[in-house]
Amino acid sequence: MSDIRKKNKQRMVVAFLIMMFLVLLLAFRMAWIQIVKADEYGEKAKSQQTTDMSVEANRGIIYDRNGKELASSATSYSVWLRPNEVLKNYAAQEKKKEVSEKLALALDMKSEDVLKKIDSKSAIVNLAKYVEKKKSDKVRNLEIAGVEISEGTKRYYPLGSSAAKLLGSVTDDSVGRTGIEAKFDNFLSGISGRWIRETDLNGDTLSNGSQKLYKAKDGYNLYLTIDEVLQNYAESAVKVGMAKTKAKRVMCLVMNPETGDILAMVTNPSFNPNNAMEPESKYEKASFMKMTGTEQGKYLSKMWSNPIVSDLYEPGSTFKLITTSAALEEGVATPKSRFFDSGSINVDGTVLHCWNKAGHGSQSLTEAVGNSCNTVQVNLALKIGKKKYYNYLDMFGITDTTHVDLPAETTAIIKKEAGLTNVDLATMSYGQGIAVTPIQLLTAVSSIGNEGMLMEPRIVKKMTDRNGKTVKKYNTKVVRKVISSKTASEMKGIMEFVVGKGGGGNAKVPGYRIGGKTGTADKVVNGKYTKDTYSSFVGMAPMEDPKLAVLVVVDSPMGTQFGSAVAAPIAQDFLKNALTYMEISPKYASGEDRSVNVKYVPNLKGMTLGKAAYELSKLNLKCKVSPKTERKDYKVVDQYPKAGAQVKRGDTVYIYRE
Repeated sequence: MSDIRKKNKQRMVVAFLIMMFLVLLLAFRMAWIQIVKADEYGEKAKSQQTTDMSVEANRGIIYDRNGKELASSATSYSVWLRPNEVLKNYAAQEKKKEVSEKLALALDMKSEDVLKKIDSKSAIVNLAKYVEKKKSDKVRNLEIAGVEISEGTKRYYPLGSSAAKLLGSVTDDSVGRTGIEAKFDNFLSGISGRWIRETDLNGDTLSNGSQKLYKAKDGYNLYLTIDEVLQNYAESAVKVGMAKTKAKRVMCLVMNPETGDILAMVTNPSFNPNNAMEPESKYEKASFMKMTGTEQGKYLSKMWSNPIVSDLYEPGSTFKLITTSAALEEGVATPKSRFFDSGSINVDGTVLHCWNKAGHGSQSLTEAVGNSCNTVQVNLALKIGKKKYYNYLDMFGITDTTHVDLPAETTAIIKKEAGLTNVDLATMSYGQGIAVTPIQLLTAVSSIGNEGMLMEPRIVKKMTDRNGKTVKKYNTKVVRKVISSKTASEMKGIMEFVVGKGGGGNAKVPGYRIGGKTGTADKVVNGKYTKDTYSSFVGMAPMEDPKLAVLVVVDSPMGTQFGSAVAAPIAQDFLKNALTYMEISPKYASGEDRSVNVKYVPNLKGMTLGKAAYELSKLNLKCKVSPKTERKDYKVVDQYPKAGAQVKRGDTVYIYRE
């Protein structure tokens, strides 16, 4: 018995020692946590009780030069599903089906698509994004457990695809993706704020908890140089031109020669930035959906790009304006200088042909430009010489970018001066063997209409804060004097002759002095010339004091390919509306046909949209409302052309609603 008591006593001592060791270990651990690690665990506890929410900044609005909205942010709603919670409350198959049908009806979705999301293994699933308030209210009224609605903002472009490649688009997180949106993203996006507060386990603010709110700083607004009305006129003219020429695409750029302001920029086909992740046309969309992810990425990059600043093309005969300007400035010819064209010219053993192989015979320089004679341009370039000719390319800005505030601007492709042959110089003189961007060419030609002064293209006028206060002005910028006022005046006379009596007759607008030059250049694909062409027209109006410079480039027209036949009519369509809108009065020459102006626009201000449309229809005039709406009871607050303006049957009147 004594041995048993002894063993029990030993066991009790061991158990006591183990318990003491555990107590000491626990005490040591508590001391370690409460003393040594006190600051670290205090911070952890504080972080678990602290909710740090981002406060979204309002993205800045993009306006045209007259304050019309081109891009803004509108409140939108997203509907979210928590699949586990939905299945927990509506486990029965018939209940789940009923829920999916109700949600599908409210959101204009297919019930089977909703069912797939309910059966998702994810903790939370986005059921629908960018939902309008009316639909979100319908979902909210269903009071379905596991369905949540969040509020956010969506970028909205009231003009749809108009000026889309210029404006660009944003990502789902409102980050600028392309165009103006990307170039000025740092200014437009603003700075997000923060709301820091102490909360309980459910996220509710503690009664004695602290709160700190750091307000968001809204993005700045941009006022562009674009004129929405001129943009609409250009879009309309290009659309008609696309239908007539069946071209792959048509580009149109409009500038003010005096300031360098870009007034309109159109590329067709384009895309709708309100839904920038897929093509507009049903045919293209069907093809797009069959592509791989990599192929879709390449397709979208091309769809979003702005070819007016990033694509190169051979300008063809429109480039003869540069060569002729240099020749006049250097004194190697005058507008009255005589030349003889046999239809071809031999340059160092290479025979170069004029488009008219029979030749134009004896002609003045003015007539030669009007006839678009290649051999005369070759003569001029060879007389100027390689070194001086390249100096003029520099002076006209052809060897550099224009520095316009748009992303991805490309530089021209020009053969290096060293090693350039006379044949290379000869072909360059009439716009082949050199590739430029549309904005480079129009910027250079615009200097002719500005007394020889080259301006830097301007796309943004000013930047303002949310209160309308100007925070930055973008002033017009003179680059350099390229040619003398005398040479510029002579060139304007030559350009006017081209439209009045030469190959640019399809750009004529009765009552106005229009000048320009047509061009047709074979298109280069993979380093080889093809049967496709870049057919173009560059012009200005009115020539006595140019306010508009316009370039139209038709890419691969079907059938007739001459720039005079496919590009000049598009420019004419734009100019006849634009000049009236700008309130430049026509001055008819004796016996000039005035029949193009056959209607007077009525005063529509104050009328409802329905009434205004009816009044215009009685005059056989079309109507376009901005911003778009299906309602007819809104009042008209402005119109273009203005009341009393003369237009022709079938023209479009743009009306702006409240």
